[in-house]
Amino acid sequence: MSSDELIPSKDFVKEIIERDKKIFFKDCNDSVNSNNLKSESKKKYSTNNDKDIIADFTEYNPLHNGHYHCMKIAKEKIPNGIFVAIVPGLFERSGRGVPFTMTRQSRAKVAIVVGVDIVIEGPPMGVMGSGQYSLCLAKTFQALNTDFIPRGYRPFDGYEIILDRVYNGHGVAPKPYKIIDMENNEVLFEGKLEEDNYVIASLSKSFKKIGFNFKNKFLFVKRIKGVSGTLIREATKSGNFSNVTKMLPSSTINILKNEIKESRAPLHMSRDVDSILDSANNLSFEELTNLNLIDTKTAKNLVDQRENKDFESLEEIQNCISYGFSTHFNHRVLSVLETKINKNIIYDYIDNYPSKIRVLDYKNEAVLEEFKNNINKNERSLELWQ
Repeated sequence: MSSDELIPSKDFVKEIIERDKKIFFKDCNDSVNSNNLKSESKKKYSTNNDKDIIADFTEYNPLHNGHYHCMKIAKEKIPNGIFVAIVPGLFERSGRGVPFTMTRQSRAKVAIVVGVDIVIEGPPMGVMGSGQYSLCLAKTFQALNTDFIPRGYRPFDGYEIILDRVYNGHGVAPKPYKIIDMENNEVLFEGKLEEDNYVIASLSKSFKKIGFNFKNKFLFVKRIKGVSGTLIREATKSGNFSNVTKMLPSSTINILKNEIKESRAPLHMSRDVDSILDSANNLSFEELTNLNLIDTKTAKNLVDQRENKDFESLEEIQNCISYGFSTHFNHRVLSVLETKINKNIIYDYIDNYPSKIRVLDYKNEAVLEEFKNNINKNERSLELWQ
């Protein structure tokens, strides 16, 4: 780590993990109790919202001009809708398994300032496999009875047919090195999709799995140029945003600067290293294999390696992790070791997700009341972040 990099305290990171573990297990208990009272098959979903719900899943890590452009286009097309941003989530770990730049509360604050109406909490992506969190996201869109789903994409030759199938309600399944139409098993594309494009395909597959009709709901927005995540992360590390002022809304920079001033950012270089080392050094083989995402090969590698010497660094642990289909699998396993979340708990959590709709921030009381009315029609409980 260079001397000019800004790092929040270990205690701050540890406090986030411990706080969110309490929230996670409470949500699990609440969802099980709720499910005992009313089975999933009997849950009701309203067919009509009082106002159109435009729901977008996005990490806002941090919110840049590409995110703003997608929101702006969606609001222009549906001017009287309620724009809901689904922002993950517990443990502050992204779908790549790495820490977010700043807390979800701060990311939600930026979103509201630039024009989002409601920000709700998304799933704990960093401790889940991509299929697991895609299923949770799909169930969130269903719980909201979403009318429109704006999604940014990167155009390339041959992708238009995939977008067309998804727009018309076809599930599109990403397979190793090919993309197929779930309706007829037609191969639509040979090769792997880039991340933004992969998310669209993965969501459509999850929508099909839960029976959510997404025909004509997607609003596809071509990604704008001139935004570099790498440059933004480098700027955040040092707190010097002079090279990225044209990539970020001024409100993102202002709130990021304040988070840095209060020692709450940047978080993307910070982990609870002590907890990860403790898990790798002290959990038994059985306890390790009970953790989400950890297979027997990884557990055996960890147990065998520590017989000679306790792990002293994250790099040593990462060398023991078996290779997953996703390039981000390694970091997700670190997040699981960090939080100690078991497979069986995750399975129950997903089955009953979302146990409640947790609002992180909102534009004003009038918008919140309109949103509440829609949620109540779908018989979902709503909770405001305290």
